[in-house]
Amino acid sequence: MTILDKIITEKYREVESQKSLVSVSALERKPNFKRSVVSLKEALTRQGSSGIIAEFKRKSPSKGIINNQVRVEDVTTEYAHAGAAGLSILTDRPFFGGSLVDLIAARELNKIPVLRKDFIVDEYQIIEAKAMGADVVLLIAAALDKETIKRLAVCAKSLGLEILFEIHDEEELEKLVDEADMVGVNNRNLKDFIVDIDHSLLLAKQLPEKFVKVSESGIDNPDTIKHLKDHGFQGFLIGENFMKQPDPGKACEEFIRLLK
Repeated sequence: MTILDKIITEKYREVESQKSLVSVSALERKPNFKRSVVSLKEALTRQGSSGIIAEFKRKSPSKGIINNQVRVEDVTTEYAHAGAAGLSILTDRPFFGGSLVDLIAARELNKIPVLRKDFIVDEYQIIEAKAMGADVVLLIAAALDKETIKRLAVCAKSLGLEILFEIHDEEELEKLVDEADMVGVNNRNLKDFIVDIDHSLLLAKQLPEKFVKVSESGIDNPDTIKHLKDHGFQGFLIGENFMKQPDPGKACEEFIRLLK
């Protein structure tokens, strides 16, 4: 069983448990459920945008604890102040140390778009994301079949949420649905967590022009972003490179400064 298999098995159990605790109708009564979504797609493509989707992530299955000494409130506001185009908030607890509380805190303090970074397997999680203030949800090709992706994408669109559709290889591109707003190439293989930035470069020309291209994981140098831009990428999801520093916000600020 791969790491991804373990995560997905646990995720189905987690979702069923959460459904028994908080009903859909209760989620729909949350104040954030009625708020207008802030477009990440527009934020990434706006003239002068840094293109950076800065991530708050305490740990990962491959690296263990990355940084559990900082507060989501401090880091996300510093990311926004540094010029990040959007925020990515891990909400998976068992494997990444995240929570919905982190998502709520990031939303309350920031006006830029917020991505709920999790392993979405059920419409309930999409409704939950909307209720907690997310603007974007992640749909991971490696974790879902195309029929499920389509169903979840339709649900997200019905709530006004944007979709970042994530692939790792050419085969997964076959699962791409029209409802997606952005296509992310994860340079980290979710089955063994090995990172290779060349995945983005190899797949760039195969990504349909209608979707905003996002490169995810393994980006630790501003020169890499300049190279990715030459291949049509406009979004760059960076988490570990910032979070492994004592002051992630300052690291983000310095990174973006070097892009200019």
